[in-house]
Amino acid sequence: MSKAVVFFAEGTEECEALLVVDLLRRAKVEVTVASASGSREIVSSHKVHITADALAEEVDYSDVDMVVLPGGIPGTPNLAANKTVTDTCVSFAKSGKKVAAICAAPSVLASLGLLEGRKATAHAGFQDKLAGAEVLDTEVVVDGNITTSYGLGGAIPFALELVRQLAGQAEANRIQNAIAYRH
Repeated sequence: MSKAVVFFAEGTEECEALLVVDLLRRAKVEVTVASASGSREIVSSHKVHITADALAEEVDYSDVDMVVLPGGIPGTPNLAANKTVTDTCVSFAKSGKKVAAICAAPSVLASLGLLEGRKATAHAGFQDKLAGAEVLDTEVVVDGNITTSYGLGGAIPFALELVRQLAGQAEANRIQNAIAYRH
């Protein structure tokens, strides 16, 4: 069974974050919701109260296959401020493990130098922060082990791509049909 960690922080865009958690869990991926805010209790960007499974600092990343950074303001800068989140993203990217980010969060990857020479996307308001990347204005961009998406409007295709990567195309197709996503 594949394993993923989805980082949440105070101000995370809840739909981007929870949609990824939901679709990965439907695919039987073991998902840990990890708080990057020092408390398991998080308030999202639209004031939804969420309880994380663990603090980011408590997670054993040794057998995790993918880490995911949702967007949102101030969620994205809060993720960027957490050393466990940034160190884990760097370690995963450099070792060939999967790293994914959506909306504003690809800017965190860019600030860490992880998008240098890669294709990527982000929310239109953050595309200028993808220094070193070839920016594409499309829903989902996969470049090697890094996957990015441009925002909540691309959250379903983004999550389905992550399912494809961790559970296979047949499972992604099954879930796409089960949720009646016809695009």
